[in-house]
Amino acid sequence: MSVPSAPRTGEAEQPPGRQPARADMTSQPTLVDGTELVGEFEGSGYREPPQLVCRPDGQLVRLPAMLYQVIKALDSRHAELRGQPVPGRESVMAQVADELSRETGRQFSSEHVAFLIDQKLAPLGLTTYSDGSPPPPTAKSDPFLAFRFRLAVLPEHITWYLSGLFAWLFRPVLVFLTVCAFVAGEVWLWITQNTSAALQSVLSAPASVLLVFFLAIASCAFHEMGHGAACRYGGVRPGPMGCGIYLVWPAFYTDITNSYRLGRAGRIRADLGGVYFNALFVLGLLALYVSTGFQPLVVAILSVNLEIIQQLLPTLRFDGYYIVADLVGIPDLFKYIGPILRRVLLRQPHDGRLQALKRWPQAIVAVWVMCVVPVLLLQLGMVVFKLPQLLQSDWQRTNLLVENALTAGSQPLGMASACLQILLLALPVAGLTLALARPARSVIRMASRRMTLRRRTEAHGRQPHAESG
Repeated sequence: MSVPSAPRTGEAEQPPGRQPARADMTSQPTLVDGTELVGEFEGSGYREPPQLVCRPDGQLVRLPAMLYQVIKALDSRHAELRGQPVPGRESVMAQVADELSRETGRQFSSEHVAFLIDQKLAPLGLTTYSDGSPPPPTAKSDPFLAFRFRLAVLPEHITWYLSGLFAWLFRPVLVFLTVCAFVAGEVWLWITQNTSAALQSVLSAPASVLLVFFLAIASCAFHEMGHGAACRYGGVRPGPMGCGIYLVWPAFYTDITNSYRLGRAGRIRADLGGVYFNALFVLGLLALYVSTGFQPLVVAILSVNLEIIQQLLPTLRFDGYYIVADLVGIPDLFKYIGPILRRVLLRQPHDGRLQALKRWPQAIVAVWVMCVVPVLLLQLGMVVFKLPQLLQSDWQRTNLLVENALTAGSQPLGMASACLQILLLALPVAGLTLALARPARSVIRMASRRMTLRRRTEAHGRQPHAESG
């Protein structure tokens, strides 16, 4: 299974600000080396489109227009003064204040600019503090249900090279022909071929199980290459590719954060690139099956179809989620669950996050929240309720696989097939344990803090009052 587009980040986590230390008057604020001004977030669902700035670590940060103007003014001052004597801090601050006043139509002073730099921009790792001191270390955002347990396998320059080999497949004529051929091939396969018989024959042959498994892995890897190729076709660099565990599934991923530099159509093309390459993979398997009649290929096609369906689900951070997010122009839909539920269920007034959205994206997000929340709660409840039964079933299946492997004609091949299937049985249980451990740990810590605060309050209330002499 694969989790593409992981993780595309929006706003960086902002650590608490600090008052800058006093320094000599020649020190001045500057952009952190490697910071890049990207520009307006095209096709956004916000009333005031945010501006994008790329941090040196590659993370894109969304800024309101006023803060972006400060960044832009600092960048222009740096370009103008290149090779010239460095002016004093007050001169730079005054110039930035004048440019900010001219661009916004509001009056700003050097003190206002210093506040924006020290309290807003420097904590995000975009600029130094106003006295020239370096910013604090920044942490990447940790969105809800994000892909956390991951390991990069292919670095960015390798991804760039490989994606260039397939970018031409996104030419509109080829996309149209591929989709038509995929639909026709699927209709022919499911109408004319006995898929259930093919599945039974594969499950009874260890070699066929291993072959289908490796074809599924190849399909997942090719899926991720589709995301990278779609980025390169749009003119932006894909990030590294890797693998890991997403919630309870083994997964591949491609970092396509740079697709935020594209318009809405380019971002959706990057989201659908993986599924499009799954369709290409199915066409290759169909061609082999027509020429050979090899039954395991039918089961491999079935596994790829299941992957496509899973990726198009909008409930978790699969392709379908990012398609909805890019259609409405809102990077992180999950952070609006709380405001939407408070608005719809508790009839509370809109908070600032909802008021910042346009009307139609706000309506779509509300529909998405009211559909996704019950589905997630139902899925979680069913998994927790059936966990004992799942463990017992997995244990019985494991024993049966071991017995069949020991009695198979080719024991090494049978043991390899059994170990692979046992691993696939164990991974969801291990992933579920990790997924439930984090919220349980958070609840325990919260309860512990409340108990500690209550004890301190009670102890303070029992202290004797001092008598006046």
